[in-house]
Amino acid sequence: MLNRSTIATLAQSQDGPVTIGGWVETLRDQKRIQFIIIRDETGSVQVTYPRPAEEDALADVVSGLSHGSFVEITGELKHDERVKLGGIEILLKDLKVVTLSNPDSPIAEDTSIDKRLDWRFIDMRRPEVALMFKIQTTIEQTWREMWLEEGFTEIHSPKLMGSASESNAELFKMEYFETVAYLAQSPQFYKQMAMSAGLGKVFEIGPVFRADPSFTSRHATEFVSVDMEMSWIDSHEDIMAFQEQLLVRAITAVKEKFGEEIQKLYDLDIKIPTLPFPRIPLLEAHKIVEARGYKVPRMDGDLDPEGERQIAAHVAEEFGHEFVFLTDYPKGIRPFYHMRHEDNPELTKSYDLIWKGTEITTGAQREHRIDILEKQVVDKGLEVEGLNFYLDFFRYGVPAHGGFGMGLTRVLMLLLDLPNIREASFLFRGPNRLQP
Repeated sequence: MLNRSTIATLAQSQDGPVTIGGWVETLRDQKRIQFIIIRDETGSVQVTYPRPAEEDALADVVSGLSHGSFVEITGELKHDERVKLGGIEILLKDLKVVTLSNPDSPIAEDTSIDKRLDWRFIDMRRPEVALMFKIQTTIEQTWREMWLEEGFTEIHSPKLMGSASESNAELFKMEYFETVAYLAQSPQFYKQMAMSAGLGKVFEIGPVFRADPSFTSRHATEFVSVDMEMSWIDSHEDIMAFQEQLLVRAITAVKEKFGEEIQKLYDLDIKIPTLPFPRIPLLEAHKIVEARGYKVPRMDGDLDPEGERQIAAHVAEEFGHEFVFLTDYPKGIRPFYHMRHEDNPELTKSYDLIWKGTEITTGAQREHRIDILEKQVVDKGLEVEGLNFYLDFFRYGVPAHGGFGMGLTRVLMLLLDLPNIREASFLFRGPNRLQP
């Protein structure tokens, strides 16, 4: 294995011999001196080679480098405040070309997002994209740390299912030996099975699939869902309180670790939200949006994207906050397993979390009483028999519980103010994209 130093460690290293490996970012091939900017997964550094003579084999190798070529550099590290790139440079002693890149890159800075996605492995070499995935890693690490501190257990639910996980809509159906299977829309049923199994509190970060032909900035057919479920709750308020702490802790960790880099590469100052997040019942939210001059056209009682943006603008103006919980959704737009209010069974103990005008989460207290759950199945026009595998979870004793599902990529998109979810995905999957 190459005994190399990563570029990020060079600033703290002493002057002297050093070996690095990376991609050729830029090359300035002058008559008397050559400058190469080399980038690895941690940063960029200037490599300098003064030509010792007009005819020089190493200079010829440098001249033959193309953008994107991967090279190994051996030289002398030198700290020099005059060097704009980090105040350090490497004086070249030897260069080995590991792989030579094609001279003409298929993408440039102004290339469209669709073509950049075709060449995503090159597009991801940009430092802001590399930073984005480091941020994602920190977010997941922080969440896991908090869950484990609070006694949660991590689960991995199956993604091949014999029946719909939530509804018969937006399902990917596939051949499965002598029968058919469906790709999971959500781990919802399995999270609740874990409550019946006595695991108490569980979480999962994994892929889910929606056969939704939407071409919006926030939809994908495959995405990473962040899910948790916990027992012994009093209401959906317990879930909201836990989730807002998860988000504040993760955003704080990102700002502490990457705040300066985000400011430099994204021109963005990360704002740590205050606790608690504002809470507004959905019916009240409709009145607020209408008072702002917008009438939601949907007939089902939910907000549309513009309605979400309007309520977010109201919260920003009134509370100085980027987040808002919309609560108490009507039963008609919620799944059969959401618990309904005792004093108003038309409303559910559920919520959506809106961040910067975009919904990132649906959460709720679940109905755990089998007799009521069966009635709600029928009330939704579904067949009890077809859901017996799920309803069995509640026929043998289960505590009161609730949880949420949140889109990881939407969180990343909104945190960094990216224009669409395709930019925030490692490899995006949509109605017309299955490659690379």
